[in-house]
Amino acid sequence: MKIIIAGAGQVGAHLAKLLSQENHDIMLIDVDKDRLQAVSEKVEILTYAGSSISKKTLTDVEVSKCDLFIAVTPEESTNILSCMLASELGAVKTLARIDKDEYLHGVNQVFFTKQGVDSMIYPEKTAALEIVAALRNPWTRSYWELLDGSIILAGCKIRNNAPICGKTLEEISKKRKLFHVVSIKRNNKTIIPFGKDKILHNDLVYYATLKEHFLKLNEPMGKETYYVKNVIIMGGSRIGEWVARLLGNDVNVKVIEINQARAEKLSEDIGQKATILVGDGLDNELLVEEGIEGTDAFIAVTGNTEANILSCLAAKNYGVKKTIAEIENLDFISIAQSLDIGTIINKKHIAASKIYELLLKADVSNFKCLNFADANVGEITAQPGSKVTKRKVKDLNLPADFTFGALVREGKPMLIDGETQIKEWDQVVVFFFNKSLKQVEKLFH
Repeated sequence: MKIIIAGAGQVGAHLAKLLSQENHDIMLIDVDKDRLQAVSEKVEILTYAGSSISKKTLTDVEVSKCDLFIAVTPEESTNILSCMLASELGAVKTLARIDKDEYLHGVNQVFFTKQGVDSMIYPEKTAALEIVAALRNPWTRSYWELLDGSIILAGCKIRNNAPICGKTLEEISKKRKLFHVVSIKRNNKTIIPFGKDKILHNDLVYYATLKEHFLKLNEPMGKETYYVKNVIIMGGSRIGEWVARLLGNDVNVKVIEINQARAEKLSEDIGQKATILVGDGLDNELLVEEGIEGTDAFIAVTGNTEANILSCLAAKNYGVKKTIAEIENLDFISIAQSLDIGTIINKKHIAASKIYELLLKADVSNFKCLNFADANVGEITAQPGSKVTKRKVKDLNLPADFTFGALVREGKPMLIDGETQIKEWDQVVVFFFNKSLKQVEKLFH
């Protein structure tokens, strides 16, 4: 597949790296030659120095032969115009990164589709929604609703006190099966486990379950349930603003923003949803003064990864149960995990989820890249006559780098085990490593 990416910033560079691993024909465009050079030194892709809103540039990179055109520059207007031009010149599909929520809804979305912008992503809004989901289910590290909410994918850090700790998957499933472990993150290594594998202390366990079972699983995971009522947000970024908007009706929210002008703007826009404070979230005196010791959740979403990590560590020292950090430097994710930071948010992974959704040829309605794992979760529909429908799961000879978690059949959700026979039109939750994308396509298509 020929893919052109406009924008060699953090998101564009990350996408170029991921997609090049799938042996796609990647072309990266940017006006900054130095940025292109930095990417090309790490990733074997073609680059072109030029503007993505120039017809000459798009013609030179043969956008007319492009299967997917992705615009992820820092400028929303550039991304939208680039996609319009690419579509006009013959690109099959286009995707633009935006920063206005209203573009995603109603007549606005219809308008942009007609203009050649097939899909749009707003990573900051999606990140805020993930944070809110994590706060609604605070004993999990990660929480996602799949297949219209009937299937839950969650991640939990397992401690010695958990009843499942030290047991094999076979031992756990001897009782009534309420969840299916799809992966384990252990010492920075991702494992797709089988029956003989044990769950150990400090494992980060990802599991699929039915929504009706989810509230019963805190006990086997060794977790206590509690409600988040008081939240401090460090950083009045777009993510922080959206979290305050989404939470403000039933949660006491305080936003600490170091920039005076930004704080004043937030007061005007969301003052009715949150208390806006001017200050440094790393200032311990300020945190104590604002009641950090009685806070249920601390969210760090500044543009500084190191500051976000440090502030979450400080919050934990004050007894805050739930901490969430935005970490944009991928190298710091493993560090944050080892430090027990809590829930991690990464906009690159959010953008990559949407891109993979467009790339997967099978019928995919939702897609998620796991932050702590070099892996993906997708909702995939089994097509008539596809290989996955020919035998029971245990007889499919699946490779070791992907597994099935659950499915929905004619509106009824169910967990998958070795005896399950997947049928045509079943919607299946699949967990797989990046390199297995083509194998998943072949199995379900």
